[in-house]
Amino acid sequence: MSEATSGNGPKGTAVVTGASAGIGKVYANRLAARGYDLILVARRGDRLADVAAPLREQFGVKVEPVVADLGNDVDLEKVATKIAGDASVTLLVNNAGTATFGPVAQTELGAIDAMNDVNLTALVRLSRAVLPGFKTRDHGTIINIGSVLGFAALQFSTVYSGTKAYVQFFTRGLQTEVAGSNVRVQLVCPAATATDLWEISGVPVTRLDPATVMTSENMVDAALAGLDLGEAVTLPSVENPAPLLAAYEAAAGAVLASSQNGKPASRYKIAG
Repeated sequence: MSEATSGNGPKGTAVVTGASAGIGKVYANRLAARGYDLILVARRGDRLADVAAPLREQFGVKVEPVVADLGNDVDLEKVATKIAGDASVTLLVNNAGTATFGPVAQTELGAIDAMNDVNLTALVRLSRAVLPGFKTRDHGTIINIGSVLGFAALQFSTVYSGTKAYVQFFTRGLQTEVAGSNVRVQLVCPAATATDLWEISGVPVTRLDPATVMTSENMVDAALAGLDLGEAVTLPSVENPAPLLAAYEAAAGAVLASSQNGKPASRYKIAG
């Protein structure tokens, strides 16, 4: 194994969650091609083994599968402890996620809990696991997979959008915390992407307009290109996101600024 592909070399180890299929599987392939050793996390050990073997053979990198359900507290803590204690880890892709689409009143509580546990709690816990080491070493990258649905809650996406809105604001907050350092945090917000998440959600991808659905390969390649360009927020399908994001953040800032008043607004007609 060359120095370029060794965990002790310049690239180090990339951790990819939800790595057994879809976006996570593509990230594993692309990062191995860039010379990263890998820690791949997913629930299905058989699928992980199928992903790991060809990457070792093709790219000559170390690939460690870790079978874990990130919606389970014990499994999540196992993964968090492992990566927190591994100084070779230089990149974390928080990709694992789940979705159930439908009105809240008609969504099973277990499905709601699963979205909160995997999309939100696991992402925060794993980010927290690697961040102290990254800051101490002044080097490391966190990639959090959000969604364009984090910008809007639709009739069918209330809980899912809520989790992705949390991911958005959490990630943007992390970016302010590491500003001025060599630690990078990227928020990736894809639109519809062809993965098995749609089947899990109860809305088959075949029900979507094919022209609106991006392949997992194109999504990941665009996200990594955005990382290389230094984008803090990457929207893979948006042609010119800069003015849209600037307007969005300016509006949010204006709302925050206008709230800094200790008196009730005059429309409420509250004396005193």
